[in-house]
Amino acid sequence: MEKILVTGGAGYIGSHTVVELYNAGYEVVIIDDFSNSDPKILTQIEKITAKRPELVQLDLCNEAAVQAFAADHRDITGIIHFAAFKAVGESVQQPLKYYRNNLFSLVNILNAFNHHIKLVFSSSCTVYGQPTELPVTEAAPVQSAESPYGNTKQISEEILRDSCAVNPLLKVITLRYFNPVGAHSSALIGELPIGVPQNLVPFITQSAIGKRGQITVFGDDYRTPDGSAIRDYIHVVDLAKAHVAALKKLDSEMASNYEIFNIGTGKGSSVLEIIHAFENSTGQKLNYVIGPRREGDVEQVYGDVSKAARELGWKAALGVDEMMRSAWKWEKYLKANPF
Repeated sequence: MEKILVTGGAGYIGSHTVVELYNAGYEVVIIDDFSNSDPKILTQIEKITAKRPELVQLDLCNEAAVQAFAADHRDITGIIHFAAFKAVGESVQQPLKYYRNNLFSLVNILNAFNHHIKLVFSSSCTVYGQPTELPVTEAAPVQSAESPYGNTKQISEEILRDSCAVNPLLKVITLRYFNPVGAHSSALIGELPIGVPQNLVPFITQSAIGKRGQITVFGDDYRTPDGSAIRDYIHVVDLAKAHVAALKKLDSEMASNYEIFNIGTGKGSSVLEIIHAFENSTGQKLNYVIGPRREGDVEQVYGDVSKAARELGWKAALGVDEMMRSAWKWEKYLKANPF
């Protein structure tokens, strides 16, 4: 049984991926510092899978601690690297916080695991900036980042590409994914932002349940059908399964030891469309207002995901209505079972 390290494994995408790794027969060890997650998530994972992951709590920016961990876990054969700060708006206000955390952690992992290893990297469609053509393909030129967060993903990709060029023992797949939303069908795990949510859907669900006030739609003057920004929203369970597919691809013949895949639905939805989809699929009316554009946001981005279908054998299966229903089910679970 292969042992996979999941950094940030108690986080939103990480916890769902841990569940899918168990479903696929892997053994899991998690590194998390709980800066943006809750230790109780491990209990929730155990409720779903009847397995409790090994947990090591450490700061991946601590080079000595990462080296010591690697020395004690030489049986790890693969890494899925999620651990990173991810709030676009916050990154604009606190760029050094993002550059330190998101880059140092990756460099420390690569230095510590310099033997034969396969790695799946959590990247983002933000590396495309505002694409000149849509849907955006993996071959599209990387644009100037619209935020420090996006720039850390661009730099991380460069670090991985350059590392693969000189280390044939390192095999990497970078997943550039779009906007993950929704929750596990059990409603035992889902998005758990600390403080005020920076992303649309958890703010919607928290507003609907009475935890937050009015929802602000940041801009209605974009060059889109309804004026609000467009994103490619993907169900987090579909996204988690893409990481398992990427691990399996790393075990097969690859064109090179560094490959990139878009992970999304291939369809764009506007902010206002998501709001209306939530209302229609849950029966909950939302209180929202139009506000000014938010610094760091791009107008619209959605991906061409045909390469992932062709080479990973992966395709998103869950639609926007299921995303909204599962997110709402999770929010109601949290109200009845507060963390």
